[in-house]
Order: sequence, then structure tokens, then C-alpha cells
Amino acid sequence: MHGTAFAQCHAMSKPESLPFHSLPAKVAPALDLLADVKVLDLTTSVAGPYAGQLLADMGATVVKVEKPRTGDDCRAWGPPFLHGESLWFMSVNRGKKSIALDIASPAGREILHRLVAECDVILLNLVARAQRKLALDAQTLRALNPRLVHVSLTGFGVSGPRADLPCYDLIAEGYSGVMDLTGEAETPPQKVGTPAADLLAGSDAAMAVLAALLRRTRDGHGCEIDVSMVESMSRFMAPRLMPYLGSGELSRRTGGRDSVIAIYQVFETADGPMTLGLGNDAIWKRFWEAVGQPEVAADPAFASNAQRREGREQIVQRIAALLATQPRAHWLAVLGAARVPAGPIQRLDELAQDTALHEAGFIYRMDGPDGPIPQVGLGIRFDGRTEGTAVPPPKLGADTVDILRTWLDCDAVQIEQLRAQSAI
Repeated sequence: MHGTAFAQCHAMSKPESLPFHSLPAKVAPALDLLADVKVLDLTTSVAGPYAGQLLADMGATVVKVEKPRTGDDCRAWGPPFLHGESLWFMSVNRGKKSIALDIASPAGREILHRLVAECDVILLNLVARAQRKLALDAQTLRALNPRLVHVSLTGFGVSGPRADLPCYDLIAEGYSGVMDLTGEAETPPQKVGTPAADLLAGSDAAMAVLAALLRRTRDGHGCEIDVSMVESMSRFMAPRLMPYLGSGELSRRTGGRDSVIAIYQVFETADGPMTLGLGNDAIWKRFWEAVGQPEVAADPAFASNAQRREGREQIVQRIAALLATQPRAHWLAVLGAARVPAGPIQRLDELAQDTALHEAGFIYRMDGPDGPIPQVGLGIRFDGRTEGTAVPPPKLGADTVDILRTWLDCDAVQIEQLRAQSAI
């Protein structure tokens, strides 16, 4: 990082006014579901690191293998930075150790192959051609370790006509159709407001690893897993794609208004927007009874969702006029008591202050190597427990010597030789 940029972002990390300083601290024992599983994470950016973080959250030992000096590309994604580190990087690398290793060098590649022989899972986001060039393809690595679960997480998969094309989240979202259906009808296509394809593909990779490890307990064999960001994101579109395939009816952008369920959209209240989902006949009736207009619930013209779709414009106008008369908090209290699905449209600052998420231990702060840092948790509980906070996102290469010693029994002389060869 350039000195000026580092100084600016470092200075920004000091004031006690930063939003995460008000988050609850969380100290909890780490989950142990994958306590005996060793993972090598060679991925960069978001999708692969997120898969590695999910496995770490569930108790796996995850070693992040990074390029010496520069590390994961995501380390440079900013500003904003905190303590000189990218907050994007911190969001998907909790629970890992970092080894700085030049896998393009003969000495570095030899060390990596020795590490592969000791691990259970390897995560890669290299296209097949690059995997073969670096001797990281499944055939090569599973010859070293037949029990290895070899995971390729790429834009288009390891085979097919697009296999060698580079890909980012934006590209995968465009292929999938989600951008075409996101936004208001009169606006251009829009990207989802978070790296959705990255996170979905990362979740798929972690899920696939768990399935492969379970099968391995039965037959002792590893597995070659191929996750495509485009396919993960396109599967996410199944509730939109399937109706088109079966009817020929092409959905278009409708903003916050769903084209199938009536009523399912955003409404303005007297002081802010809210969401409202009247997804079945019983909820439709409860809504109108809760707002004091039971005669609408009893109107046979609106008895089914199909009928409500036909009268959508009239219904929307009536609900909009009603909800505009009171503040959002009033309606959320009324509808919550009636068990009608409704909620606020929260900004990020409001989400960060969500007390229910604080109480759940989902948004919290933890101690990092240079000071406290925020974290967004796993959000999954096992016997009432979610992930612990023992290992913060690692500094680049912080665990290189420890891993070489504990995994490979390297002594001080061997480690110095690797340094002299610029392999670490």
C-alpha cells in the first residue's frame, strides 16, 4: 500500500466513533464439527475465501496460501481500510492462518505438494489450464493424496467452451439473468448490492466439501469438485427461470414488486419505506382485519391470488394510501401482532445497529492483531452454538514458520533455505 494511503486509512481506524466500536464483544469457544479437517485455501478475492471461512467457522483448520509480499488480491481492495487492512479481506478470511509461499517456484511448489499430502481439502480458483501449468490439477494432487477433496471454484467451471475465461461477480451476475430482473422497469439492469455470485458459489463450495467428506468416511476416497459461479448464480434464478421454461412468459424488472404474488412489494409509510408480503389467502385476510378493513378481506373479487393479480393496481393504490397515513413503526407493530410478513428497508447503518442481531452474536467485534475489528458471523447454530472468535483474519504470512514446522517438520536451516530461494 502506498504510504499516504496507509496513513490515511490508519488514521481513520483510530476514532472511537467508528460504528463497530459500539458492537458487543464476543468470546465463544470455536465450533468443533470439522475439528480434524485440514484445508489449504489457495483462493483469492471473495468466492473461494468465503468458502474457506465457512469451513473455518465450523471448526476446520484452514491455511491460506498467499503470494509473498502482495498476498490475496483482496488485501488491496479499498479504501476503506482498518489498521492498514482491507475490510473486504477481513469479511471473508476469519479463522484462517496465512502462509506466504511462491508456488510458481520449484521450491515453493515442492513445499505445497508436501502440504497437500497432509491436508484433507484444497480450494482453488484457478482455471483448469493454470492448474495444470502449476501442477495443481486434481489428477496431479490426488496422486499425492488419494483422500484429497480437490475443489475448483471458477467463473465457468473447469470444462466447456468458456472454461478459460476470467470472471468476477459482476460478470456472473450478468450471465445469470439476475441483473436483468433487478431494478425498476424504466431503469437499466442493476447489479445486486452485494457480491451475490461470489457468496453463493462460496456457499456451494463449502456445502460440496461437506458432502464429499461425508462420502469419504464410507469409501475412503477423495473427490474432484467443480463449482461454477455462473451456474451457482443461475441456479439462484430457478424460481424465475422455471416459470419461463414452462410457460414462455418472460419476467421483466418490477423493482420491489413481485410478478407472481399479489401483494408482495415495497410501500412508503408516513416516514419511511417498508416491505409487505401477502403471500397466501390467510395472510391477505389477517392484513385487512389488522388494519381495520375486514370488508376487503371478505370481498369475493379478491379471494384468490390469481384474482388479486388481476386487481393488483387497484389493491396497491388502496394499500399505499392507507400505509402513508401512519409512521412505519406503527404499521410494523400492528402487522407483527397480526403475524403479517412486513419489515423495514434498513440501510447498512440501521442493520449494524439491529439489536436482535447483536443479541444473537451475529454482528460483533473481536480482537485482531492490530486492534479490535468488526465481524459478521456465520448465523448458523449447532446445538445452540455458532462460530467462535479464536482466530481473526490473518496478517500476510504470519503463520509461515509455524506451519512449516508443525505440518512438515521443517527445521530452522530448511526454513532459511526457503527464504534464500524466495520461496517464502
